[in-house]
Amino acid sequence: MLTRGLFFLSIFFITTTSIAQQNFKKTGNEFLFTSAGKTLKIEFCSPTMFRVRSTSTASFEPNEPWMVIKYNWAPVAVTATEEKAMVRLKTAQLTIVIQKPSLSIEVISKEGKVLSSEAVKGGGISTTGEAVSCVKKLGAYEHFFGFGERMDFLDRRGKELKLNVGRGTGLPHAVGAYNILEANYCPVPFFMSTAGYGIFFHNAYPTKWDMGSERGDAYSFSAEGGEMDYYFMLGPKFGSIVSQYTSLTGRAPLMPKAAYGLHMGTYSGGTWGYEHLTSDGYVIALARRMRELGIPVDLLWLDSTWRIFGEVGGKGATSFEWRETFQNPKGMFDSLYAMNFKMVGVHLRPRFDNGKKIKLLDTAQRLKFTYPEGNNAGEFVNFFDSASVDFWWNHGVKRAADLGARFLKTDEGSAFGALANESDKIGPQGKEILKLHNLFPLAYAKAPYEKFQQFNKLRGLNQTREGYAGIQRYPYIFAGDWPSEWQYFAPVIKAGLNIGLSGVGNWAHCMGGFEHVADPELYIRWVQFGMLSPVALVFGMDHPGYKEPWSYGNDALRNFKKYDSLRYSLLPYIYSHAYQMNQTGEPLMRALVLDHQDDENVYEIGDQYLFGKELMVCPVTTKGAQTRTVYLPEGVWYDWWTGKRYTGKQYIHVVTPLDTIPIFAKGGAIIPTQPSMNYVNEKKVDVIMLDIFPGNGKFSLYEDDGESLTYKQNNFRTTDISLKESTGRYEINIDKPRGIYKPSTHSYLLKLHATTKPKQVTENGKSVNALQSSIGGSEKNGWYFNEKESMLYIKTASDNLMNSQVIIQD
Repeated sequence: MLTRGLFFLSIFFITTTSIAQQNFKKTGNEFLFTSAGKTLKIEFCSPTMFRVRSTSTASFEPNEPWMVIKYNWAPVAVTATEEKAMVRLKTAQLTIVIQKPSLSIEVISKEGKVLSSEAVKGGGISTTGEAVSCVKKLGAYEHFFGFGERMDFLDRRGKELKLNVGRGTGLPHAVGAYNILEANYCPVPFFMSTAGYGIFFHNAYPTKWDMGSERGDAYSFSAEGGEMDYYFMLGPKFGSIVSQYTSLTGRAPLMPKAAYGLHMGTYSGGTWGYEHLTSDGYVIALARRMRELGIPVDLLWLDSTWRIFGEVGGKGATSFEWRETFQNPKGMFDSLYAMNFKMVGVHLRPRFDNGKKIKLLDTAQRLKFTYPEGNNAGEFVNFFDSASVDFWWNHGVKRAADLGARFLKTDEGSAFGALANESDKIGPQGKEILKLHNLFPLAYAKAPYEKFQQFNKLRGLNQTREGYAGIQRYPYIFAGDWPSEWQYFAPVIKAGLNIGLSGVGNWAHCMGGFEHVADPELYIRWVQFGMLSPVALVFGMDHPGYKEPWSYGNDALRNFKKYDSLRYSLLPYIYSHAYQMNQTGEPLMRALVLDHQDDENVYEIGDQYLFGKELMVCPVTTKGAQTRTVYLPEGVWYDWWTGKRYTGKQYIHVVTPLDTIPIFAKGGAIIPTQPSMNYVNEKKVDVIMLDIFPGNGKFSLYEDDGESLTYKQNNFRTTDISLKESTGRYEINIDKPRGIYKPSTHSYLLKLHATTKPKQVTENGKSVNALQSSIGGSEKNGWYFNEKESMLYIKTASDNLMNSQVIIQD
């Protein structure tokens, strides 16, 4: 027995476990400890992940449905051992040590390394009033990454931060709304430590994190209310930690394939103050010009000026009533779809309003479908209530959907319980709202994503500005309203890296910035980055340019077409990585630390990233820059444009002509591409091109119908492609596809970079003919070496329905 009145242990676990002098009944994955009026529960989710909950009340809070989507876990084998001063809980991968009587926690890897400890002054879990906090020991060489869409730093060691959805407030905007230190559009209470673990603080209240700012020996996290409830994940690699975190909070679904093309927003010819210039004719003319100029684009949305600004909320609310300048909205949608735009959407905000004819606010308040604000009925749609969501859809959104809208841009999710951007409106207040404020953006994005998915009978789509833990499910977020100034360009890149490290992979930003007229050079450089982002999006508020590609000079237009076309040619690569993101949670836009967490050189690199696992992109963020410094992590790297070979673990200086963004391919990279198109599926793809760089590597090419949800029932096909290099020899294997989906038949064009003219090329043991000129579309198969490019082209005789082995002998 334990010392009377000091410590009580009730253990529930999977297999019959013998603890010194005692046997315990097996009833689950939970271990419950009580000491000095505090109850601690440890629940194992897997051999590498467990949940910690602490309360001083009689019971724990019920599980919430917004952040975490999985609470039921398979049995985990745990061995529990009681010692005089501690209890050890051991899985196949880690050991948890619970100290008596403090209930402090230590986590040890199976190799015996202490990963996390509370053996520090003030360590452990504590409660002060309604606030809860946890203090842990800070390792001497420990660094922290994650925390959501932060624009200020990557490495948070020695930093303090607060997480609560919103952005800075007050004037002037430069230190108010545009303060990158206050930017919190999508905070995520999750981090990864270079010590090999991650922690997700499962709490919706505003949180504070001190990662070694106040003390050099400890870090802490706290919340203004709720329980101390966190999940601990053992990696040790960051990719594994992100995967475990997204197994809890959900993974990004596959969007319609067209959504990996270009998204374009428009104020329909009239932003705020110019609403009288809006028209459906402007939208049609914009779309037609994109097509006539051969600028690839698939999605278009109408921002806020499509609707009249109502009687109560003005710009900050939604009337659902078309502006009178739009004479034929349905005809507009029909015209856009006739030009092969795949999806067209509209913008809205989360508050009902009364229009001239439609009085939805009055009706919703009378039926109690708005969230109460003190003694008033309120204006915000109660997105936490399914009946309110149904009313909002049936009587509001569906008015646009019936005319042709297929998705929404949900804006200003931060306004629930906080100061809205465009008015003095604060919304609901009180203790309950303090918790719901961070959850509101999730409910707000979830509603249209699911409703449109059901209505369209296609994969859902929704674009949103704010989020919290779990927002990756609905399915993409953009970086917010940052001005077209050089000072905001690099911080926006950093925001994309941080949000990717926080489990949110489908992320976008306004190319060229949102507000203000863009410097043409800035527009060019930002577009280069934007086209190589997870979601490519162009949209601006500046009148009359609106970030339309012809508004900033001929160089800007040429650059836009060049990188837009590059993106569309890379769609097989992008789409394959999107599927991997859906399976693993690892983002498409990868901070270098995600794959190189043991290399301290990458800890504060916020202007380079891996796009997928094979390409490294290095945006140019300095006005007038003719060169930039690039850090190459461990390995071999090739310049995408020239084929020049570099060894890794070094800094290099590269030239950066205005039309060129530095891109590097990993040694062994296999990059599938297709002919560029004006929109997805414009042409049948008869040939998939494989850009291959010397080394050893592999790639899995993913294919499905691009629209339906049947990929969740395994209606897809994958093709494994591998490269092996040895002295004087390359072996390229393209396996017969696996899966039930039947793609169109195509052959392959291999492009081996940075090589020499071969002596012999064989395919499936048969010699391949050498051609005297470059390979076109008519040859059945053959090879050609371009000496100027140092590029070997090989067109296969085999198609994608069979195995193909190509051997190249130097």
